[in-house]
Amino acid sequence: MAEPIAFWTLAVVLVGSALAVVLSKNLFHAVLWLALALTGTAGIFLLLDAEFLAAVQLLLYAGGVITVVVFAIVVTERLVGERLSQTSRHLAGGGIVAAALLWLIVRAIGTRPLTMTRPPIEGDVTRLIGESVLTRFVLPFELLGVLMLAAMLGAMYFARPED
Repeated sequence: MAEPIAFWTLAVVLVGSALAVVLSKNLFHAVLWLALALTGTAGIFLLLDAEFLAAVQLLLYAGGVITVVVFAIVVTERLVGERLSQTSRHLAGGGIVAAALLWLIVRAIGTRPLTMTRPPIEGDVTRLIGESVLTRFVLPFELLGVLMLAAMLGAMYFARPED
């Protein structure tokens, strides 16, 4: 009984924070609402027994990306000299598209109802992901590390003060 309550609570938090991201005038507040939405998504992953995805969601997105975006906002505000704000244009059109998409999803689920029982998960999924990343997919993993290092060095080069 606790799982449906947790799901619907997280669903309300997710929808509310996503709406707050779009409707917030203050850009910094919108980023904070985005952090809440990403954390709620990690909660959904936990309800689905996907602990690895929840950890990645929290560390990479809710931690790393939000930190970079907040840093960019602060630096940009200092360069511009005024507080940044956002305007949400085309709210009516976006609402119509969102309502149409919601109608399509509800209609698709209504014609073919989902099963209520979840298949059992066999083995430690996090361990299996780790083993496959460090054995079968080690070359793409290492290439991604080199690409990220190059991006970080490029960002440091462009962020240095002019002499």
